[in-house]
Amino acid sequence: MPHILVVEDEAIIRGSIKRLLLKANYQVTEATSVADALSKGELGQYDLVLSDLRMPGGEGTELIPFSTETPVLIMTSYASMKTAVDALKAGAADYIAKPFSNQDLLSSVAKNCKAKPKAKQTGSTSSTQSPIGKLIGQSAPMKKLFKLIYKVSATDATVLVNGETGTGKELIAQAIHQNSSRADNALVSVNCAAIPDTLIEAELFGHEKGAFTGADSARAGLVSAAHQGTLFLDEIGELPLAAQARLLRVLQEGEVRAIGSVQPKLVDVRIVAATHRNLKRLVESGEFREDLYYRLNVIQLVIPALRDRGADKLEIANSLLGRYLEKFDRPATNFSLEAEQAISRYSWPGNVRELENAVQRGVILSDPGNAIEADDLGIETEQSPEVIDEISVNATSPSRAPSQLVESAEAGTDLEEYFQRFVLENQDAMSETELARRLGVSRKCLWERRQRLGIPRKRSSVQPVS
Repeated sequence: MPHILVVEDEAIIRGSIKRLLLKANYQVTEATSVADALSKGELGQYDLVLSDLRMPGGEGTELIPFSTETPVLIMTSYASMKTAVDALKAGAADYIAKPFSNQDLLSSVAKNCKAKPKAKQTGSTSSTQSPIGKLIGQSAPMKKLFKLIYKVSATDATVLVNGETGTGKELIAQAIHQNSSRADNALVSVNCAAIPDTLIEAELFGHEKGAFTGADSARAGLVSAAHQGTLFLDEIGELPLAAQARLLRVLQEGEVRAIGSVQPKLVDVRIVAATHRNLKRLVESGEFREDLYYRLNVIQLVIPALRDRGADKLEIANSLLGRYLEKFDRPATNFSLEAEQAISRYSWPGNVRELENAVQRGVILSDPGNAIEADDLGIETEQSPEVIDEISVNATSPSRAPSQLVESAEAGTDLEEYFQRFVLENQDAMSETELARRLGVSRKCLWERRQRLGIPRKRSSVQPVS
């Protein structure tokens, strides 16, 4: 396992980098300064030294003379051509400017590391790994899915992808296409639910000039556009019956006939269809053709819901975090322990799409350089206290409210006034979690009350990265 020395004075950034490298199967040793790094022993014992440039007590380039054959990768927020040239002249192996994405950092580390990380052994072949970079997951259901993707990609068999909304059905179609012999040709994606019933046939199968009002010229359809490639039909359950009959012809005979044409055209296209609906039930209700269902359901891939994917939730969240930090030009950061627990515990009814929205919200609302808190994500976990819209006290049920509130209610003190005084008096000594627990409310409720009463939330003393 490659061993990397991470030298960074900012604790949040250092911790974020360490977690990322550990997940990528590197061994990590931390140091907070040049002197601290040199106190860890010979630098030659490491496969890479990853060091910040500007740190109290000395610059990262001062480690280069002590590194012998170990490459030194310099990272800095002082991004300019001059600092890059100076670092390289001093003997740095490479240079990466903050803010950087997780993928950029991992790529630089892999390129410059003396040793390469070995894939974690799982007792199986590499087919348990993700077929393409956009598919993430090491949970048992995903490893099984990856194996199936590799198997079906090697064929031209029609595939039906089934999964809840937001699970990433289009990513599965992309994986199948990119790992197939058709990868050099087009992948045409169609959302059947997004095209009006009156236009869907013309869009898919094309039309001749004058075939209907407004058809001023002939037009090839999306099926023809996918010739020798892959056609991905998302939400296939929304396809009208008339269009289903034409699609059946494509699957059975490999030919398409444009609207208004008497001459069919041969097409070589692979079909990958997806739906969140139960097609079998649609067949029983007469909303979906039975013969088309059996033509589509040659191989069925079922995508597990995010709530069933265990540790994948955090892995996906960290990947999304890197993407949005880069998109919004934010310094490197990570999730707080409470935020990680919230991500792990939440059931994510909207699946990966909902998680992506939450991470994006967290990056936007959090202070640059500070860890992203659970409140920033805007989610409530099932293990969190029940959300209480208004602070209420039931003196006959003290377990539902802390003793301070009960005593205050008995004394006739206004609860709004008590809440404000309690928060102002205790927020320097208590965390948000402790404040919420003592008040008998969730963190979300505490945050909402702060907003309404104009009580600013106490921020961490950690300063943003310069």
